[in-house]
Amino acid sequence: MKKGILLLLLVCSLLIAACGGKDIDAGQPDYDQTKKMMVDILKSDEGKKAVKDIMADEEIKQQLVMDQAVVKDTVEKTLISEKGQDFWKRSLEDPKFAETMAKSMKKENEELLKSLMKDPEYQGMVMDILKDPVFQKDLSQALKSKEFREQIREVVTDTLESPLYKARLEEIAKKAASEKKGDKGGGDEEK
Repeated sequence: MKKGILLLLLVCSLLIAACGGKDIDAGQPDYDQTKKMMVDILKSDEGKKAVKDIMADEEIKQQLVMDQAVVKDTVEKTLISEKGQDFWKRSLEDPKFAETMAKSMKKENEELLKSLMKDPEYQGMVMDILKDPVFQKDLSQALKSKEFREQIREVVTDTLESPLYKARLEEIAKKAASEKKGDKGGGDEEK
């Protein structure tokens, strides 16, 4: 890091000294001129190479990497804040964003469920519940109830509002519309 900065300063000071003219006062260079020179230097191929060399230095990289605790704390505060909650609420209403989010979490959720299904203790608990006569009786009554039918309606509604399902329906509708246009176009040509 120090080598890169020293190299950059050395190049800058040499350029400033080399650019010194007869019309410039012997005093300090003008700020605007110095700024313009620095910008020109950094935009040059040599300046870009010097910056790349500095950024490639491992010591600089380590200083640029953020502390994980700071990142974690910032994310937690952002998610908990009102603005963060509003952002996620608005973002998840966008079908494309919600679909991407659901897809990104799908793999982890599937892996969790698969690992639970392989767990003998979990399997035993599920089987105990399913074999329980009281549960079977309650399930039978629940399946015949008005509340269950309403619940099924809600599930169907939620499914239809699911970002993944919406995206799939849009895809199917677009495909059907394009096929229908193709059929009409083909029919017109035959007439």
